[in-house]
Amino acid sequence: MPIRAVLWDIDDTIFDYAGADHAGMERHLEAEGLAEGYGSVDQALARWKELTRFHWRRFETDGVGFEAQRRDRVRDFLGVLGMSDAEADEWFARYVAHYEAAWQLFPDALPVLDLLAADFRHGVLSNSSIHNQHRKLTVLGVRDRFEAVVCAAELGVAKPQAAAFHAACEALALPPRDVAYVGDHPDIDAEGAGAAGLTGIWLDRGGLGGRPELIRITGLDELPALLRRDTRFGAPSTFR
Repeated sequence: MPIRAVLWDIDDTIFDYAGADHAGMERHLEAEGLAEGYGSVDQALARWKELTRFHWRRFETDGVGFEAQRRDRVRDFLGVLGMSDAEADEWFARYVAHYEAAWQLFPDALPVLDLLAADFRHGVLSNSSIHNQHRKLTVLGVRDRFEAVVCAAELGVAKPQAAAFHAACEALALPPRDVAYVGDHPDIDAEGAGAAGLTGIWLDRGGLGGRPELIRITGLDELPALLRRDTRFGAPSTFR
């Protein structure tokens, strides 16, 4: 069977999350009077990402709620463990305002979505929440490109667990073998999708390489030819 649909990761795949994250953190630290507490924005951002990974694992494996892990992340970042839930939410909201002001799609995202629109169905699977990603896609002007947006916070499971990929396929009413997944993380996205029975495609924008077992592209402009050449990227295409 040919590939009939593409499931997309959002952050650092179609949306320049890293660029917005850096700009937002820089503006937020300045506004909060925290810039002097770190040697650089990069150091502050590295700490924020470290805490994000730690607390996300608590959400994935320890049964901690989505909002609770986010509040704890703020408390750890600031070193204020007694901060109330309301105070943590307000601090995070101020950060998000700076972050959102820097939102933009990667330059190759919209042209490729246009090129694929007629031949493939499209959905999203994200390790975030529907609230966050629906709003993000709407602000960026592409929400209507995707039939379904499926997110870990509502599912209760996250990539690379097969159940997350299968839930997104179910939202499109397609079997995994008919679906490709495109994401920027080789393990969580491409390898996880492949293990779940989808065709996983690693978007390696940084040109890291080193994973010959994965289907890899270095820009979204390579995706249309890859999908149309062959659904399993080997023999001549039967897609029309």
